Amino acid sequence: MKTQVNFAKRYFMVMGTFLLALLLYVDRVCISVAKEPISDALDLSDKQMGWVLAAFSLGYALFQTPAGMLSDALGPRKVLSAIVTIWSGFTALTGAAWNFVSLLVVRFLFGAGEAGAFPGMSRAIYSWIPLQERGIVTGINFSGSRLGAAFALPAVAWMIEDFGWRVSFVILGGIGILWAVIWFLLFRDRPEDHPGISKKEKEYILSTRQPQNSKAEIEKISVGNLLRSKNIWLAMGQYFCSNFTFFFALTWLFPHIKSEYGLHTLEAGFYTAVPLIFGAFGNWTSGALSDRIYKKGNWDKSRMLPASIGFLLAALGLIGSIYMDSAVGAIVFLSIAIFGADMTLPPSWAFCVDIGEEHSGAVSGTMNMAGNIGAFLTALAFPYLQAWTESTTPFFVVGAILNSIAIVFWYQMKPQKHYSTY
Repeated sequence: MKTQVNFAKRYFMVMGTFLLALLLYVDRVCISVAKEPISDALDLSDKQMGWVLAAFSLGYALFQTPAGMLSDALGPRKVLSAIVTIWSGFTALTGAAWNFVSLLVVRFLFGAGEAGAFPGMSRAIYSWIPLQERGIVTGINFSGSRLGAAFALPAVAWMIEDFGWRVSFVILGGIGILWAVIWFLLFRDRPEDHPGISKKEKEYILSTRQPQNSKAEIEKISVGNLLRSKNIWLAMGQYFCSNFTFFFALTWLFPHIKSEYGLHTLEAGFYTAVPLIFGAFGNWTSGALSDRIYKKGNWDKSRMLPASIGFLLAALGLIGSIYMDSAVGAIVFLSIAIFGADMTLPPSWAFCVDIGEEHSGAVSGTMNMAGNIGAFLTALAFPYLQAWTESTTPFFVVGAILNSIAIVFWYQMKPQKHYSTY
């Protein structure tokens, strides 16, 4: 059965979540671009900036599961509108920081505010997106985050040079509040409740949406029963490995490339945007591959194969970058690494919706919590390992080992088994 709707309402929802992901990472990566002017203005060392970058990931990780549960309970319309408003406020307040402690606190709260974004998107996807479209829709959403980060690197570098870092953060905060207002006005939690949806599209979504597990209807969600699931622990483990690689691109890649190869700020911005653009391609490739395999009747393989290919490429890219003696060579291999790391995202988040169903927000939030503990450690591991060993090589070796371990995890995961049964 195929819908004949020319531009279905669910695609407007995907457009909204794509723009949200783009905004999410513009706001997130700008702290990396602003590292030098912030460090100069507030007299911060590299290790202190490492803690500032890590504070975001810690706040983001700790509030993932509660924010996901909130989306399940109240719906992604209210929750996403509220959290985008909150984090946009803290984005603007970053420009008001006056010392190390104030910056640390604001970035922690900014991370806590962003925590519900992707779990809220997952809950919206469960209600609105047919099962056979889940991979590509997830890939589109995450490509928005990568394109947002890629756009932000040169664009925010230009903004900071022209307006200063404080004003730049205020401008970005205002854009987020505008998105929140539009989302609240136009989105509805269920296709059944949307006044503009056609009868044909509504019937198509309801007939092709994943059927709810009967046990999920009566099961009460709690952190305890989430953490009794082998599926969830495996999802958390592999996502920790994925984020350890990817968050290097959001935190230390810009200052690393800039200082290692003696680049100007804007030049470094363009160089370090390239791996993030490759990350967007990785999301599209993986999402399309996942849906293609699923339509051939292999649900398990549609999640496992794209993720495993991605982790292999990520490991090879990190190791290859160690041997490069030019910015171009390093960026080529790091682009391969980020392409691979991002190939793991569509199957990871589709997997959470597969096993979480009505509790997709809580399940995906729990996985993302573990992933952002990986991001937290990345922000600290890079400067500390470099200080201890006087080399960046150990960081890349650790990342490659983690990517290899994640492949083993994937071959034990069961996408067709509800989290309460495995």
